[in-house]
Amino acid sequence: MYQEIILDHYKHPHGKGLSSEFASEVHHVNPTCGDEITLRVQVLADGKIAVSYDNQGCSISQASASIMYDQINNFDFAAGDKAVEHLIAMLQRNVEPDEDILGDGIALVGVAQYPARVKCALLAWMAWKDAAIQAGAIEEQS
Repeated sequence: MYQEIILDHYKHPHGKGLSSEFASEVHHVNPTCGDEITLRVQVLADGKIAVSYDNQGCSISQASASIMYDQINNFDFAAGDKAVEHLIAMLQRNVEPDEDILGDGIALVGVAQYPARVKCALLAWMAWKDAAIQAGAIEEQS
């Protein structure tokens, strides 16, 4: 079942495409395998963060970016950061996945068995966090 979710996000990515309006843009690369993502964020008036991205790479990194878009787009920094931290804990510390926090991201749980692929799964999420911080999203939430 999880493999089907990953393949669906890979074949039919959600939210892929860069917005022309943005407060911050980051470009992250996984030097191990060559996965890349350019991610833009715009902090909206209500403190929520709009996400746009373009990426290339393996099916895990591309599916993970699509999942990240669903879980973080139009949420505030605190909710997005909670999702990022939970994904890290799930992949690196074997914390039980919480579907309420990660949605389809729980499908990435099997990646933890392949340490070289963990960076692929985290690439988009870490890019979001970096871009949100650069855009001043934390101050928006204070």
